[in-house]
Amino acid sequence: MKARLRLVALGTALLALAAACGGDEAVDTEEAAQATGPIDIWYSDNPEEITWGKQAVEAWNADHPDEEVTGEKIPAGETSEEVIGAAIAAGNTPCLVFNTAPAAVPQFEKQGGLVALDDFPGAAEYIEGRSGDVAEQYKSPDGNYYQMPWKANPVMIFYNKKVFEKAGLDSENPPLATYDEFLQTAQTVIDKGGVEAAIWPAPSSEFFQSWFDYYPLFIAATDGQTALVEDGQAQFTSAEGIAVAEDFWAPMYEQGLAKRETYNGDAFADEKSAMAIVGPWAIAVYGEAIEWGVAPVPTADGISPEQTYTFSDEKSIGMYSACENRGTAWGFLKFATSKANDGKLLELTGQMPLRPDLTSTYADYFKKNPEYEVFADQAERTVEVPVVPNSIEMWQEFRDAYSSSVIFGKESPDEALTTAGKTIESLISEE
Repeated sequence: MKARLRLVALGTALLALAAACGGDEAVDTEEAAQATGPIDIWYSDNPEEITWGKQAVEAWNADHPDEEVTGEKIPAGETSEEVIGAAIAAGNTPCLVFNTAPAAVPQFEKQGGLVALDDFPGAAEYIEGRSGDVAEQYKSPDGNYYQMPWKANPVMIFYNKKVFEKAGLDSENPPLATYDEFLQTAQTVIDKGGVEAAIWPAPSSEFFQSWFDYYPLFIAATDGQTALVEDGQAQFTSAEGIAVAEDFWAPMYEQGLAKRETYNGDAFADEKSAMAIVGPWAIAVYGEAIEWGVAPVPTADGISPEQTYTFSDEKSIGMYSACENRGTAWGFLKFATSKANDGKLLELTGQMPLRPDLTSTYADYFKKNPEYEVFADQAERTVEVPVVPNSIEMWQEFRDAYSSSVIFGKESPDEALTTAGKTIESLISEE
């Protein structure tokens, strides 16, 4: 969660850095792919992932004294993307960063900052064998993997059972499946549940905010078959995409069921809102304080949870071009994403390793922690942000149009998103 929350800027500095000289041109890529020796890595700054990273490093170093790994949390900065982008420009990135956002990968590629993992024999087979069919979403337009899909936080609807019960609603099977049901339920929890908002997604304009309001519902509306853009064309201007904006989110704001003001804090934790769109990290955060339930994101006509797709909120592992001992980096990357270490990641963080069949692979964990099973099941049905040129600019363009039309009602969502679609198609066609 903290890694996501640190994405608070618009990406301006990152985009400027893309024009800077990136990577270490002195590195011979063929030699580096074979070279072994000490390496440095960065991992996220949240305590659970630091604990996971430390144990993985310690276990590796015990068996590889000549290939010592030094791990530390990613340096502080306004965003992790800016920190990584600046390190690429300076040529002093670590070998691996276990906190690489897929949306930033195209910019890091543009800087010359990432190593194509396909340089290593059997890499594509390893990535696809570990992650299954979903791995395809993480390929870059040139067909290479510049990121290792690692862990997901598939987003769903968390709801406060006590608020729903107070409002006279079924707290075990709440009416949230369709847009109409959700809107009616939202009005009921405000009228009778004692909350200010039914749901309170951030109404701010950062490029990534649409991943936690519009995008999950768009993915569900298209049965998980469509990302925001595909084959150079905007997909959100389809009938399903416009309906998410016009038939669901716009009425939520127009009717005061979602707030246009930023809440300084956590509206769900403070019981100011009855629901939130969150991933499995929320269980540890809210679990003891709030009696919660979980439901899939709604669709226009309602579909079964077993068929509902959502946004993955994934973080990848990137190998960076300043790395000289890439043989060791590749060896450690595979070690860190082994079945055993993925199991430790699940146990220590509650986040979902990007593997198929999680519930059977880690049956003992889910037997002891059944509350996580719904997220493991949802992890089988996720869609990522598209890996396209000017990705962050694309998302900012979308967010600006969405905010103006859907949240603040300054223009028609249909017209605003259609215009944004044309601009975005031009952006992503740029080399």
